[in-house]
Amino acid sequence: MHSRYVVPSLAALSAVALFFFQIDFVSSQQFGGSFGGSGGGFGGGSNFRAQDPGVRSGADAGGPIDGLKGPESVAFKKGADTFAEVDDVPAGLGPRMNLDSCAGCHAQPAAGGSSPFVNPQVAFANGGTDMVPSFVTANGPVREARFVNNPDGTPDGGVHAIFTITGRTGANGCTLAQPDFSTQLSNHNVIFRIPTPTFGAGLIEQIPDSAILANMNAGSSQKSNLGIKGRPNFQVAGRAISGQTNRNGNDGTIARFGWKAQNKSLLLFAGEAYNVEQGISSELFQTEREEDPNCQFATTPNDFTHHDAAAGDVLSDIEHFAVFMRFLAPPTPSTNTPGGATSIANGRNLFSSVGCALCHTPTLTTGNTTVAALRNQPVNLYSDLLIHDMGPGLADGVSQGQAGPTEFRTAPLWGLGQRVFFLHDGRTSDLVRAIQAHRSGAGTTDPSEANGVINNYNNLSENQKQDLLDFLRSL
Repeated sequence: MHSRYVVPSLAALSAVALFFFQIDFVSSQQFGGSFGGSGGGFGGGSNFRAQDPGVRSGADAGGPIDGLKGPESVAFKKGADTFAEVDDVPAGLGPRMNLDSCAGCHAQPAAGGSSPFVNPQVAFANGGTDMVPSFVTANGPVREARFVNNPDGTPDGGVHAIFTITGRTGANGCTLAQPDFSTQLSNHNVIFRIPTPTFGAGLIEQIPDSAILANMNAGSSQKSNLGIKGRPNFQVAGRAISGQTNRNGNDGTIARFGWKAQNKSLLLFAGEAYNVEQGISSELFQTEREEDPNCQFATTPNDFTHHDAAAGDVLSDIEHFAVFMRFLAPPTPSTNTPGGATSIANGRNLFSSVGCALCHTPTLTTGNTTVAALRNQPVNLYSDLLIHDMGPGLADGVSQGQAGPTEFRTAPLWGLGQRVFFLHDGRTSDLVRAIQAHRSGAGTTDPSEANGVINNYNNLSENQKQDLLDFLRSL
């Protein structure tokens, strides 16, 4: 179904940029450890300020979870190959899309991760006649764009794909215009999302709702004193349209994937991403998002179960994607980098004492799931999987499921040490700025639930802050 191609210029650009970025971040990491935390040699004088140690080098993620059986390992490998495939027009790419490969967006520090150092969307634009919008840059994050409102003022919230297949090989006769991003940007009507990491996603999928709810109710007094609430997002499984509030109810279970916990399962997550990000329809999302007959070069759905493959592979791509993510191992934290073991241990204690762990729950546990490798396992995700009101500073104006315009899922922090961009829109690569962005709306009717915790963080000494930063970058 798929073809593969390579963009040499992107590979070269990535290699060069990665080299210089790593030099910069390694230098930052060294100074963060040497001059910052209590494990360093200089403890800090009156002029010392804690700083982000930077992205840890290496790739402590991307492999299969321990304990897979033979057939499960084979399925993981096939899923990984499919996840890395690059789609073209004859395979159903587009007609509107943001990129042509799952692994292109989820690349850092390995396939299944988050946005890489070098944005592949810039090189991808060269394959057609589309312009690169101002919010997509070579050294910025991979982004999707959503419009907050429709022209009549009603809520939109849906993804408006950045690129089209116009001018691409195999798309003769198709002429599509890109969305008018310039006008929408000037009207402050565009918000952005970056890719969420999928490492350990199978463990997250198998956490029982009862565990999530029990954790939500734990420590209620301390949470209340700090203004922390949080609630699950009960989502309608199978709906393709984002930006519409759930008015119908569903089976009563908790959704947990995506920036607003809007997706119930990995299969739904995979199917929606294939349709929205690459424009490829599937048996889960059958309708093309752009139905111009001059721009249809594959039958619908583009991705499907291969019933005629009696002795071969019958699974559809989205099923392979889901298997790959389900069997992806969680990231491996470092015990001594950055800052040393003592600084990391101190930072771990501070993470709990200032209140970060009240939302970023260190560990939940899976249930009695069918896959033995996922059964009754600790999940060190650092998230409660609830949605929280983050105040006006992080508000994006978009509702998904029951998550409102100011609400976001507590982002899992495992693997944070190797992420390049932070927050839902990738607005910063500086962990200190990302932490401070959690605080907003103080003294208003819509304060961030994190304000009390960030106040506690701000009251720490600079050395203590450095220990906490070292701990976070060790994850």
